[in-house]
Amino acid sequence: MTSPLERLGTATASGARCVFLSPHLDDAVLSCGALMRALAPRSEIHVVTVFTATTDGPHTRAARSFLRQCGHGDATDGSTLFAARREEDRVVLDGLGVSHEHLGLPDALFRRRAVPRALAGPAARVARVLPELVHRYPTFRYDIALGRVSRGDRALGAALAARLEARLAGADLVFAPLGVGRHVDHLLTRTLGAGHPGRVVYYSDFPYDQSHARDEDFLRRHGLRAWRHDEGPEGRAAKADLIRGYATQADALFPSGVIPAAPETYFAA
Repeated sequence: MTSPLERLGTATASGARCVFLSPHLDDAVLSCGALMRALAPRSEIHVVTVFTATTDGPHTRAARSFLRQCGHGDATDGSTLFAARREEDRVVLDGLGVSHEHLGLPDALFRRRAVPRALAGPAARVARVLPELVHRYPTFRYDIALGRVSRGDRALGAALAARLEARLAGADLVFAPLGVGRHVDHLLTRTLGAGHPGRVVYYSDFPYDQSHARDEDFLRRHGLRAWRHDEGPEGRAAKADLIRGYATQADALFPSGVIPAAPETYFAA
């Protein structure tokens, strides 16, 4: 049986059944848009996006800041923003000719702690004053961005793995984020790929890999080697157009208006 790295090297010519695991409603295209575009004419591609929803407020300060960065006027309600993001994702992926599904789980910024029913009333009153106390990730900088997966999320990985087992087992290649930048949602999604060592390919998380180092220990422990996909100036321009399709995110991710023309990097055994 050929290795994931060998299959990846020949997939653009011969085609393959590929599942791309995307933490959020743009990550697969941000990191893999050029490869997906190259594979689409002769491959069966399916994108599974995991964290695609919000929850009711009150939201934390970090969540409200995110809503404002996305140009969302009402920082107390993220539902309309996430509806727009899901539609953006649908339009971009339909344009690529790939199938897709949204799992409907809340983004880390909006996930709440489990509260016993007897404490629901007091918790609601606390949330109105200090919502950070009832969220699994009170801050972005000191919780989400440091890769500190909440105890309440530990069972989430197992539940997701069970939910997606049949889908992933039927793929020739499973693409998962490497977790560059240490965002907890990217790390949780990475574990889904890690459960399929015979077919997983990790992608370098763009644009976070432009400012954060890769986890060299993870690469070494799993015996992963790099493979790069670069279609030159024309392909890079086409990918930039795909990224701009995520209008609610593009300005926040690339405030200068310039999307770095970087080759896509993948890692497999």
